[in-house]
Amino acid sequence: MTLLDVPRTVHRHLDVDGVRVFYRDSAPDRTDAPVMLLLHGFPSASHQFRRLIDVLGGRYRLIAPDYPGFGHTEVPDGFAYGFDRLADVMEGFADRLGLTRFVMYVFDFGAPVGFRLATRRPEWIAGLVVQNGNAYEEGLSPQARDFIALRPDVAGAEETVRGLLTLPATRGQYEGGTGDAELVAPDGWTLDQHFLDLPGRKEAQVALAFDYHANVERYPAWQAWLREHTPPTLITWGRGDPFFTEAGARAYLRDLPEAELHILDTGHFALEEKLPEIAPLIADFLDRVGKPGK
Repeated sequence: MTLLDVPRTVHRHLDVDGVRVFYRDSAPDRTDAPVMLLLHGFPSASHQFRRLIDVLGGRYRLIAPDYPGFGHTEVPDGFAYGFDRLADVMEGFADRLGLTRFVMYVFDFGAPVGFRLATRRPEWIAGLVVQNGNAYEEGLSPQARDFIALRPDVAGAEETVRGLLTLPATRGQYEGGTGDAELVAPDGWTLDQHFLDLPGRKEAQVALAFDYHANVERYPAWQAWLREHTPPTLITWGRGDPFFTEAGARAYLRDLPEAELHILDTGHFALEEKLPEIAPLIADFLDRVGKPGK
């Protein structure tokens, strides 16, 4: 790769109904470049895609927003956190940006946000890249099931959630299940913890944790959408993920038998360790199914 291949990535804010959404947007020279919307996970933000954008952003338009309650996005006082609201803001973001057709990358929290977008606006979705983004009950580990069962009226539930918002827990999400932890840079969990420690952010994450059960309740509807629309799909999955198991990756093939599946020996944040393996798969996929989105 030459220096000329490195993209010129812009960092901007876009107002969506009073939410000041921060996003990263690569600027390839091609006006017809395929577009991919990158939907991040917990407890991260768009920064988790920085290396992927550097590798592919010179050839494709990669757009990575921060959700309300994450990263650099700013919300008005009284913003009510829930996955429906995150999807509302992301839908408004895509509308305001003028996106009409794109491949959608869904990871972790990005799956419930992204599948809400897909069922609301199916005409937008040219294809899916699924990376440890669960939509099947068999993909939930015992640890994930215990998390989803938490309710605000259960004694100690909020304290349990807040225990997941500490630096050791955040670091563990990055290093857990990896083959070589030395390949995982400490910047990711350090920056995530910085954002988690900002005023109001832990309260936002507690609210989202107590709303997560609503995602599982929608799994059948999302699976029906997959069967009806059969979007071209690339699945890359870290088998060492302590939350979303390999069975969840393979379950997609039940509804999308033509999907391309790659199981990798890494953990939840698969891009951190396996970018050299995943990036070429995404590039090939975008060349085949990606469409200009404006």
